Amino acid sequence: MSTNITWHSGLTRQERSELRKQRGCTVWFTGLSASGKSTIAIALEQHLLQKGLACYRLDGDNVRFGLNKDLGFSPKDREENIRRIAEVAKLFADSTTIALTSFISPYAADRQLARDLHSHVPKDSSDSPLPFIEVFVDIPVAEAEKRDPKGLYKKARAGEIKEFTGISAPYEAPEKAEVHIHSERTSVEEAVVMITTYLEERGLLEVKS
Repeated sequence: MSTNITWHSGLTRQERSELRKQRGCTVWFTGLSASGKSTIAIALEQHLLQKGLACYRLDGDNVRFGLNKDLGFSPKDREENIRRIAEVAKLFADSTTIALTSFISPYAADRQLARDLHSHVPKDSSDSPLPFIEVFVDIPVAEAEKRDPKGLYKKARAGEIKEFTGISAPYEAPEKAEVHIHSERTSVEEAVVMITTYLEERGLLEVKS
């Protein structure tokens, strides 16, 4: 990191929130491929937009077409993938937008890094840490394999995909996620209600007049 840089402060987070009439936060979806992360995130985004809230969804596949197209799936590349997305999500949240991220993010240390980035406040800033809500979309590997909409598990079992999470690469399940969804027995609509209830109880969905 360059040392010849200076943090430039402008509006405080509180001032920006008052002007835009909402609070920003990051809702971080994590879980195996085919767990339903993206499906739930899409439904949640539509629900929040219909409520008049500014939100934006960052999807694991989509960002690899642009921002992270130079990264593969090695542990090091996965780490950098999550670091970049966490920084982008933090920018959205800081702008008082609700950032929705749906990434496998298999390593606990990487998810903790994302959380820590949101809790960091620049020196001499009056801002509070940004809310970070981890949503664990939990599904047994066997059930994910049954779904397998992209045929990835089949390819991984055949050895055509290396370092595939849940098959040939580990997934470290969250131990204390803010919201825990068992997707094999929870509908998309029920999952959206679970998440919005959590956000509402913490005052994160208030549209200020």
